[in-house]
Amino acid sequence: MTIFRLSLKSLAITFAVAAVASAALLLCRPQPIESAVLGADWKCTQTAFVLTTCAPRVDHAIPAVETSHAMRASRG
Repeated sequence: MTIFRLSLKSLAITFAVAAVASAALLLCRPQPIESAVLGADWKCTQTAFVLTTCAPRVDHAIPAVETSHAMRASRG
């Protein structure tokens, strides 16, 4: 049976890789941005300073359960 001991160098490399991965995850989170071109009716997010997506703002969402009940009631 072979037992591996972690050397100080391998422990430092493991810590550095974990720190870089954590920083990358924090930077890649979608960040809300304002779009003066589209106006206030749009919600835009930017991911990793590269990918920007926009969608129309929804004032209030109707839950699917309420919608399905309303459809059944209108059918009879």
